[in-house]
Amino acid sequence: MAHQENFDLAHLGAIELFTPKFEESLHFFRDICAMREVERVGDSAYLRCWDEYQRYTLKLTASDTNGVGRTLVRATSEDALARRVSAIEKSGLGHGWRDPEVGVGRSYEFEDPDGHLLAIYYDTEHYVPDDEDRPALKNQAAAFPGRGINTRRMDHINYLAADAHAAGDFWQDVMMARESERVRMDDGHFSARWFRFHQKSYDVVYSEDWTGERGRFHHFAFAPDNREDILKAADICLENGIYIEYGPYKHAINQTFFLYVWEPGGNRIEFANAQARLLLDPDWPVVEWSQAERAKGQAWGMKTVATFHTHGTPFVENQEEIDRRALEGH
Repeated sequence: MAHQENFDLAHLGAIELFTPKFEESLHFFRDICAMREVERVGDSAYLRCWDEYQRYTLKLTASDTNGVGRTLVRATSEDALARRVSAIEKSGLGHGWRDPEVGVGRSYEFEDPDGHLLAIYYDTEHYVPDDEDRPALKNQAAAFPGRGINTRRMDHINYLAADAHAAGDFWQDVMMARESERVRMDDGHFSARWFRFHQKSYDVVYSEDWTGERGRFHHFAFAPDNREDILKAADICLENGIYIEYGPYKHAINQTFFLYVWEPGGNRIEFANAQARLLLDPDWPVVEWSQAERAKGQAWGMKTVATFHTHGTPFVENQEEIDRRALEGH
């Protein structure tokens, strides 16, 4: 379909993640990923990647389950915010305006067709480093940590969806994101769709949930600086007892160099070198992959690990047994 000339969505703002093992998850993000805790409100810790210009990247919330909470998306202007809110309201998926909160001004809360909770905003709080966190270079948001995985910023989020086709249509038609790649199955439906807000190759992904459940979470990705950082991240996770699910390796779709791990709360986290590939063509056509092409595996031939299709959060009943059987090939 035709798209409007300008982008109304700037980037993902922040993500809320639920964990039933709060202290262990906090250790993973704060100490292993080298994020900085900037706020503690109730059962939630607010953490930031070192070169995010906004106040925080991740809201980590103690819960009796795992999975994703609300995702924040920043608009490119007040006018862009008004346009997207109007479209969301017409879709019937809007929840209404919310008062300013940690790091952001007023926001408009809504859900996607699969029930994932989101909010869009424009007014934001820029991070101001203190003496301990002040960078040597004034075009850097904060000092380079020089420890752990050194996660620089958040890159993208991948939701599971009962209907990836419908969820993707929402981002295309209502949010005016542009689709970069997708997988079409033999029966004609889309099993996964990738959408970009600007020149990055993707910001939001929907993957088909084999359980048929709504509102579940596949992963979100941090962006270190380069491939070597991702190789080093594998060593760091190994030394710290973090379960490595898949990689380091290179995706065929969108060509991301990746490492997938499960943080202690059970949520899948990716370290991704995705920013190396930009889509500069405003009329870039959607790249479509067939079921047979998808089955060939990743860029250099490695097949996708079985749990990549079974593991999601919040857990379904017998999740650990399902993942174990998938790994054993049952």
